[in-house]
Amino acid sequence: MRLGLNLRYLGPRNDHHNFPRLVREAERLGFSVVWVAEAFSSDAPSLLSWLAGQTATIGLGSAAMQISARSPAMTAMTAATIDTLSGGRFHLGLGVSGPQVVEGWHGTRFGKPLARTREYVDIVRQVLEGTGPVTYSGEHYRLPLPDGPGKALRLGMRPVRARLPIYLAAVGPKNLELAGAIADGWLAVFVDPEFMPEHRKHLTAGGVDLDTFDIVANLPVVVGDGVATCLDRVRSYAMQYLGGMGSREQNFYGRLATRMGYGDAAAEVQDCFLAGRMRDAASAVPDEFVDRTSVLGPVDRVADRLRAYADAGVTTLSTILFIRDADEGVRTLQDVATALDKAGVGS
Repeated sequence: MRLGLNLRYLGPRNDHHNFPRLVREAERLGFSVVWVAEAFSSDAPSLLSWLAGQTATIGLGSAAMQISARSPAMTAMTAATIDTLSGGRFHLGLGVSGPQVVEGWHGTRFGKPLARTREYVDIVRQVLEGTGPVTYSGEHYRLPLPDGPGKALRLGMRPVRARLPIYLAAVGPKNLELAGAIADGWLAVFVDPEFMPEHRKHLTAGGVDLDTFDIVANLPVVVGDGVATCLDRVRSYAMQYLGGMGSREQNFYGRLATRMGYGDAAAEVQDCFLAGRMRDAASAVPDEFVDRTSVLGPVDRVADRLRAYADAGVTTLSTILFIRDADEGVRTLQDVATALDKAGVGS
């Protein structure tokens, strides 16, 4: 199992000043990739391009670029550019986001996300392969548009790799099946090792050979003596997803928690969150749910958790830091690397 680092995106305080130090330390420790997300704050490509110029070997991944924010051709151009400038280190992670962001922020309809994703990836791969002018006739995308002045074009640069790895951020069973059918890897959140057989079942239903597929578990990691104290640092993170990501009718993370056996708690978290009772929402997040979907505690316990994830089939464990300052972040990365050695499951 490899290690990754997930920086998420810029927060209200524009806390990017520590990013280069953390990424360079992760690179020194042998972490395989740094992931950057986007929601409605900073965009992933800009941060990754900035980090590419300050690193030499670590992979650079988007977790994930929003499909509704860019045309497939624009995403392919961006991927080819970052991959070229970084010497072939880019990992293209894509995701549909959710109806609140897609319709409220990007102004496009959220309907039929699976079909749109399949067509989107088809076009991105066609652009990057560069075998000829790009044409496509689908339900959601048509290139070139019919009865207009547009003509079929091809990518005007030569990318370092014609087939760079594409990952899908997926939560629901059908989206997991799609990832197993068209992607090179899965970007996962709220991963419980004991629930992994269920996820693997849906991935393999898509036809993938899991021996060549990268399962990336993006997990909160807090190293400390008291598990309860570590858990409290992560609670608000879980609350935001269960309570605020999506609408009352459509919250993918709430549905995942329900499939994992926490349906009543997820409903309570969402009710409190939508009513503006944030303390009650945080309190309603079960300790067990947070612990099962995070890596918390002393280094020896962290090692046990890393071993459990590796045994469950996770191939890249991506560390989401919950830190007070960069010094603590560096120590956490070092502790995670030490724990991986103790666990004996590093690749």
